[in-house]
Amino acid sequence: MFPSTFLKILELLAVACAILGVWMVVIVVKVATQTYIIPKKKPKRKQPRKEKEPMSKEAKEGVTFNDIFMFMIAVPLVLLWVGFAGFVIHTGLNNSAVLENIEAYTTLIAILGGPALLIIKDALDVWKQEQAEKTAFYKVKAQSVIDYNDAVLKQAQEIESKAQEQEHKMEIKK
Repeated sequence: MFPSTFLKILELLAVACAILGVWMVVIVVKVATQTYIIPKKKPKRKQPRKEKEPMSKEAKEGVTFNDIFMFMIAVPLVLLWVGFAGFVIHTGLNNSAVLENIEAYTTLIAILGGPALLIIKDALDVWKQEQAEKTAFYKVKAQSVIDYNDAVLKQAQEIESKAQEQEHKMEIKK
């Protein structure tokens, strides 16, 4: 059904994904053990401590299940789907045997594509949300700059007005 070169390429892709997955597991375990299990020894300081700004909630969280899921399942699945679809297109243009079995290839692409498209959609939704938050932040920041400039101008006008009043009172007393 599948050409032997195609099967060998699929096997190589599977081995590469397995190696990538093991590598990611090793990194996640290493980070988790350094962060949570093995506390770091802090050297004693002779200098007085300076007050640190409190860490944001995102900085304190560390590695979550969603991070592990994305790097071990979602990313390889999307890459496999895109790679396989590109390979089928490339091979189909060069080999007529692939065109004869195109239904099997498109079925496999569709099976991989369903979850991959959901993952991509969720990733784009998260990106849109981040962009909306950035836009809202910059709107608030711009409005605060405008309000600050207005307050500075108003204060400068009041100071000038008070200075003129004082000058006028001094002239009347003379």
